Amino acid sequence: MFELAQPLWLIALLPVPAWLVFVLRRSSEGITTTWRLKHPHLLPAAAAEPRLPGARLPLWLTALGFALIVVALSQPREVGRWLTPPPEGRDIVLVIDTSQTMSLDDFQLDGRKVERLTVLKEVLGRFIEGRPADRFGIIAFGSTAATLTPPTFDRGYVLAQLERLQVGMAGDNTALGDALGLALKQLQPQKLRPALILVSDDAPSNSGDMTPAEALAVARQLGVAIHTVQIGSDLFAEGRVEVEETDPQPHMADLARLTGGHHYFVRGTEDADQVIRDIGALEKTLARPARQREVREWYWLPLALAVIFLTAGRLLAMRRELP
Repeated sequence: MFELAQPLWLIALLPVPAWLVFVLRRSSEGITTTWRLKHPHLLPAAAAEPRLPGARLPLWLTALGFALIVVALSQPREVGRWLTPPPEGRDIVLVIDTSQTMSLDDFQLDGRKVERLTVLKEVLGRFIEGRPADRFGIIAFGSTAATLTPPTFDRGYVLAQLERLQVGMAGDNTALGDALGLALKQLQPQKLRPALILVSDDAPSNSGDMTPAEALAVARQLGVAIHTVQIGSDLFAEGRVEVEETDPQPHMADLARLTGGHHYFVRGTEDADQVIRDIGALEKTLARPARQREVREWYWLPLALAVIFLTAGRLLAMRRELP
């Protein structure tokens, strides 16, 4: 669809016909429209110049050139489809347990037994690839917590760091509070609330300086949702002696419930796929309305033609003035 961005400039075309009539009438009456230098020592100019073929061509070229300049000023352009801006995403930090329990091969992938961490990396990789508008970060934790990548739009880098995850890379204990605190420290306030996805087997936190209760209080203050994904169960808990806790800490289900997140229990690969789809539906991106359209400017065409016509008209006029 063609349109004029500044159509009011076309008003400048109104004087052109009147000017043409005026000049042509003077020309038909034998009144010259050119300015000549008169001097007593120069030969007097002829009273009337002979009519040459095409004598009015410079005039028409000049008028056409002026009209084309006005058309260029009105900014003709071709308007195309609406440009949909990319959706506005959020910060999502993956807090992943790499302790010894993640090495258990109680999951199936393509008909073979695989470790929990292998399934986790495959499912989370698809989740990251399917959300280009979000900034992803990865925190790995065991006895200590470490940032593999802060929240970034570079999905290739995030996927590479996800592949680096190995069982035991941060120790064999569980510093859950430190991991959550480190993740919360890296989030930035945005229009869409950030989210944490905590993946663990719900083993009790037994390492680190920050407790899960302290991290929970910070998350609630910041308005950050914690989605907890329990991968299997802690099989080593059977031989563990139960000790009455003097300072009971929230479990994964408590972290999700008290921050507005969801708690999931994953028993197999199908469960993991469903959980990621569910979290994706909960943490939607913000679709922004289209406000601009494809525009191809065409002002340069009448402007170029105007230069050609004005130059040709002036050259023809100068040629007629030569003796």
